[in-house]
Amino acid sequence: MEIASKYNPAEVEDKWYKYWMDNNLFHSEPDEREPYTIVIPPPNVTGVLHMGHMLNNTIQDVLVRRARMQGKNACWVPGTDHASIATEAKVVNKLASQGIKKNDLSREEFLDHAWEWTHEHGGIILEQLKKLGASCDWERTAFTMDEVRSESVLKVFCGLYEKGLIYRGVRMVNWDPKALTALSDEEVIHKEVNGKLYYLKYKIEGDPDGGYAVVATTRPETIMGDTAMCINPNDPKNAHLKGKKVIVPLVNRAIPVIEDDYVDVEFGTGCLKVTPAHDVNDYMLGEKYNLPSIDIFNPDGTLNENGIQYAGMDRFAVRKQIEKDLIEAGLMEKTEPYTNKVGFSERTDEAIEPKLSMQWFLKMEDLSEPAAEAVEDDTIKFYPEKYKNTYRHWMENIKDWCISRQLWWGHQIPAYFLPKGGYVVALSKEEALEKAKQQVDYEITIDDLKQDEDVLDTWFSSWLWPISVFDGINNPDNKDVNYYYPTSDLVTGPDIIFFWVARMIMSGYEYRKEPCFNNVYFTGIVRDKQGKKMSKQLGNSPDPIELMQKYGADGVRMGMLLSSAAGNDLLFDESLCEQGRNFNNKIWNAFRLVKGWETDSSTPQPEASRIAIEWFRNKLSETIIELDDLFSKYRLSEALMLLYKLFWDEFSSWYLEIVKPAYQKPIDNATYEATLSFFDDLLRLLHPFMPFITEELWQALYKREENESIMVALQPAGKKSLDSHLLKDIEQVKHVISGVRTIRLDKNIPNKEELVLEIVGEHNDSFNSVISKMCNLSAISSISEKQAGAAGFLISTTEYTIPLQDNIDVEAELIKLETELKYTEGFLNSVLKKLSNERFVQNAKPEIVEVERNKQADAESKIALLKENIASLTKKK
Repeated sequence: MEIASKYNPAEVEDKWYKYWMDNNLFHSEPDEREPYTIVIPPPNVTGVLHMGHMLNNTIQDVLVRRARMQGKNACWVPGTDHASIATEAKVVNKLASQGIKKNDLSREEFLDHAWEWTHEHGGIILEQLKKLGASCDWERTAFTMDEVRSESVLKVFCGLYEKGLIYRGVRMVNWDPKALTALSDEEVIHKEVNGKLYYLKYKIEGDPDGGYAVVATTRPETIMGDTAMCINPNDPKNAHLKGKKVIVPLVNRAIPVIEDDYVDVEFGTGCLKVTPAHDVNDYMLGEKYNLPSIDIFNPDGTLNENGIQYAGMDRFAVRKQIEKDLIEAGLMEKTEPYTNKVGFSERTDEAIEPKLSMQWFLKMEDLSEPAAEAVEDDTIKFYPEKYKNTYRHWMENIKDWCISRQLWWGHQIPAYFLPKGGYVVALSKEEALEKAKQQVDYEITIDDLKQDEDVLDTWFSSWLWPISVFDGINNPDNKDVNYYYPTSDLVTGPDIIFFWVARMIMSGYEYRKEPCFNNVYFTGIVRDKQGKKMSKQLGNSPDPIELMQKYGADGVRMGMLLSSAAGNDLLFDESLCEQGRNFNNKIWNAFRLVKGWETDSSTPQPEASRIAIEWFRNKLSETIIELDDLFSKYRLSEALMLLYKLFWDEFSSWYLEIVKPAYQKPIDNATYEATLSFFDDLLRLLHPFMPFITEELWQALYKREENESIMVALQPAGKKSLDSHLLKDIEQVKHVISGVRTIRLDKNIPNKEELVLEIVGEHNDSFNSVISKMCNLSAISSISEKQAGAAGFLISTTEYTIPLQDNIDVEAELIKLETELKYTEGFLNSVLKKLSNERFVQNAKPEIVEVERNKQADAESKIALLKENIASLTKKK
């Protein structure tokens, strides 16, 4: 293959993705190998790629590509989520733009529009993931509302209902007035809101003195729903209200004063208005004391006929108006600023309205027990481990799950109402009729059955995802689910730890009696450089597709990973993508350099090359051992940085420079073959992180067969025993070479000019061939005393010197050395001052004190050497 002079990601990426697809390299079928399975967190079917997706799916691709290269049968299952609330909202908005109201359509007509929208916009995000290089098994693509998944969801609902775990009842729910549906507790985000505390006057019925009780509330608009006032029986300041009735302001309805320890005597006035239809805690008091419940709100947040003169007005408009009316009527004692936490819909950002509503619920207590234990005892491991605490908190405070939603897009609840009351739960209308006939004592036909209008919470389908993608609900003993389940790793965000992660774990134990995955890797949130969460609404999120067009997919993948330690938020900076692109160019240019060398079988191998090969072989093995350890801890960012340094520093800056033949000279065969072999190893190690450029260069490295791919080549294995002495010795050699290069730089001595290196003290001359080549030395010799005017440096106790002859401006050099001496003496004084401080020496950690003592020793050695050099130059002067 001809290699272009410059790397062009656009050409390379499309070519190799097509090659991988054409050769079916992403597809997996059960066989005798160890399986490695990941299921994608299904994005919204009509969504488009954002930076969070980029991070999450890059990490998944790294894990799955590495597993494939370890000889495992890797299967990454893609798919999308029907996203009831988000998708229905988009369809309603689209219809509204065409002048069509949802309420003017039948359910079937609306669903036709929703499916049309889904087919038109669905799957865009999966196509975008291909640009990223995602090696998903596209033949297995699933959708939470496709036939298999829909059948699975309905079967689970019916089964859990038969077990007595699903029930229907009127409960206080979180109502979203914008989406017009109930939400589970986990779909509510609590935010601090700056509002007011309103002090309302409730006149005491029959009080001859016109006395009144004062109630402090944040929601005066709900007084029309008041059915009691509550005081604490142990509160002396309100004892006069016991057994009395008070008049609801403006409404002029008498309500009883009840007593309960629930009331906080310190809050407000110690009097609490009780509105059972519109507050969770008031609802519990209402149940306890058998209070009536007056619902004053329409589903859209406007007031209904119980709102009296405010009927038809929005709840927040009523709050403003009622404040004026209460003041005018003399029924407002005062208002004061007040900050409290208010629940908002996670989907629509609308303030939640607590509302009594008939809903379907799933009992969670029994389901949660094995799921809680699995994480607690590390059967399922969390990375980072800190999220175990978050998970434990959720599981210890678990409530029954409200699983019904007042929407049309989704899985319609398989419950059928009977003409004279009651209902049956069945997989189909036909089955429901058979059940109904056994339940009633009157004639009934299939047309008499009316299916529940509500749909199931979207999470009720995605909690089954690791099982349902392999059809493990409908066919629990099929070969796919038996082979691929439990899955290996889950990569997701901590914000859905309970929405999704916990519930999947519950379903795994309920339906497979085992965990649904072994490890969970929590990514951080992608933020901008100022720390703000990236979002299209804020305008601070770059378009991932445009980023990939600018920097290449490999460059962007690398940029994302370099800044994303597990579980920590990612402060994204576009310059990291530029760093990724630069690294691509570095690899490309190194490859072109090596492939440009001419070989000659008659050229003997230089000693320096032999040493370099042995050293890099050990360095490579050392890195592989560390890499395996980092992957075992899911420290992917550090793993990539380790390989980055191995290629850029060790391979390019040291190894290639040592073995590089002289200008227009051939290289010996042994060194060339070793170098190609190292390049092969490096490309395979980098491939999970940078799939496109590594495939391009791996194909060009040697002659390959037609359907070969680096994707399925095995990861290189490290040597079991490392030559640690050699590794240490070469580090010493690097210091010597760097010292000589510094002298050349300081003294402006051209690289082409040969120098002599003289050594005072111990030195291992086994590596002189490497030092000579890298420093362009004519000789290396040991001497007892350094020459006057020679430049030098210390490594440990050994002094390395370069005789400078007449290549030096003595006056300029003396000024330079004396300036450095003055600085070093000042530095030494600051260290000695710290070490002479008894409190510091006694209280600081021993290792910190040791660091300071090492600084002292280094500074003293440097001062001695500088003084010696100054004395030598002064003599020469």
